[in-house]
Amino acid sequence: MSKQALVPKVEDKVHLDEFDPDYTGNYADEDEAKRDRDKDLEKLRDLQEVFYAEQKHSLLVVFQAMDTAGKDGVIEHVFLGLNPQGVHVASFKKPTEEELGHDFLWRIHPHTPRKGMISVFNRSHYEDVLVVRVHDLVPKKVWKKRYDHINAFEELLHDNGTTILKFFLHISKDEQKKRLESRRDTPRKQWKFMLGDLEERKLWDSYMEAYEDVLSKTNTDYAPWHIVPANNKWYRDYIVTKTILDAMEEMKCEYPKPAENIAGIVIPD
Repeated sequence: MSKQALVPKVEDKVHLDEFDPDYTGNYADEDEAKRDRDKDLEKLRDLQEVFYAEQKHSLLVVFQAMDTAGKDGVIEHVFLGLNPQGVHVASFKKPTEEELGHDFLWRIHPHTPRKGMISVFNRSHYEDVLVVRVHDLVPKKVWKKRYDHINAFEELLHDNGTTILKFFLHISKDEQKKRLESRRDTPRKQWKFMLGDLEERKLWDSYMEAYEDVLSKTNTDYAPWHIVPANNKWYRDYIVTKTILDAMEEMKCEYPKPAENIAGIVIPD
């Protein structure tokens, strides 16, 4: 598999060392990529208006990544200019006692998008085959079954008219170290610095193994994974924007038809 590929083939076993997190496609120039991203963002804003008005499609965008890979940043840059009435962002943290009393997808389903809406997951149901696995929070026989549960859940959403885009923001361990140091040393970023992130970093290899299984076992035609080279934030943002734009263009949304004889309606004084 090429290091330049973004979408692994469904039948492939994913090996993350075959994907270069420094890859920037045909862009050697950051400014050029940002110009193209901004043009795509303008198109995306126009498309979202029609998508929201038509109320026939829904879009689920899932972000997964190691700490500092830029989930918050890419959400801010890509969705900032969209109509907030049509976008819902859900961030899934440690489950509550109530959530733990149900199946692992119980807390996820209410946040999936209705027609005309875009839902963005900052972390997601995949935490239950990542963190849960790495920290041995449930037996292996439990989390191994969850890949099939997730595929069935996403197929249900797809069959109901939801387009699903899943992004793994792929950074290197060295790049994570630089970003953690930046958080530590930059006053306006220090609120983001958590000692727990250092403990998670020690488990890097275990997380890479878990992510490779996620990317292999839950990469489907109806809910594909996109492995996004994320060492360069500007390229990360460009790729995510372009992928969402392409998906929305394929929907071929149209404005609803107006009421009959609308041209002859007289607006009262």
